[in-house]
Amino acid sequence: MGQAGDPGEFSLYNAGVGIRYTLDLAGGNRRALEGLVARVDYQRYQLEGAQLTLAGNMVTTAVTLAGIARQIQVTEGILRSQEEQIGLTRERVRLGQGVPDDVLALETQAEQTRAGIPLLRNRLEQNQHLLAVLAGRAPGSGVLPSFSLEEFTLPDDLPLVVPSELARARPDIQAAEALLHAANAEYGVAISKLYPQLNLSADLGSQALTTGGLFGSGSAVWSLIGQLTQPLFNPGLPAEKRAALAALDAAAANYGYVVLESLRNVADVLRALDNDAQRLAALSAASDAAQKSLESMQRRYALGAVSYFELLVAQQQSQQTRINLIEAQAQRLVDSAAFYQAMGGGGIGR
Repeated sequence: MGQAGDPGEFSLYNAGVGIRYTLDLAGGNRRALEGLVARVDYQRYQLEGAQLTLAGNMVTTAVTLAGIARQIQVTEGILRSQEEQIGLTRERVRLGQGVPDDVLALETQAEQTRAGIPLLRNRLEQNQHLLAVLAGRAPGSGVLPSFSLEEFTLPDDLPLVVPSELARARPDIQAAEALLHAANAEYGVAISKLYPQLNLSADLGSQALTTGGLFGSGSAVWSLIGQLTQPLFNPGLPAEKRAALAALDAAAANYGYVVLESLRNVADVLRALDNDAQRLAALSAASDAAQKSLESMQRRYALGAVSYFELLVAQQQSQQTRINLIEAQAQRLVDSAAFYQAMGGGGIGR
């Protein structure tokens, strides 16, 4: 029987919080986080490699510009000297001490020298455009700084042998190592999926008939539920593991290839520096000797003591050795920049 009177209304008030947690029993979450960190490292090393390549290309282009500009100066000086020789020979012909064929031969040589100057200027302008693009500017949009070979300095002694571990500072090696690390972590994630996964759910709160008693004593309620997931009947997981293992093997092979290629690059640059030093020393001696021979020959030719052909030979030797010397100086600077790039941006000082 019910009570007489007005019917009563009953309300149940609840307050609680639910918690769900997946236990990382096989370390899958930890390995996944490890793989993500390695991927971030890979991107960072890729950026460092791009910056190093850009800096190396800018230095190489600047050195090339300085070398070409110097070659133009030397060639223009040789042309002026040839024109002076033409004037002198014409005067000798007028005085009856020479033949017109000497004038024609000198004019031929002078015009050949003059024809080489536009080619050098074309190379100069192309490298100026390249430097502008590397600096993030449109070709011809602004005045670029000028460079001279004398402005570039080198250490007194560049090493001919360096420890192989110094090459590890190269961004490409570090990037390949980061990829290997990521592949190893992802393989660990694939293995962890083969193990059972335990999920826990917990609800903690309070219940009361009135809001005032919601947080009073005796109103607390809680529940804990555990769920074990067995991956035994998921046929895709073993295939995922094999794919991750294949990716790990590929990353290991790529790492070995990058290391070997890096060591080959360092070895090539070291040998180039050695050969550059020997070539530069020989050309410096040859240039000094050729210049002295030319000056002596010009004095003797002015006195009529030597023939035109002897003077022509001396001029050709001087011209070629001076240009070769400039090219050798620029090449040694370029190879020196390549050495620092090969060592990961100055790794020998670390």
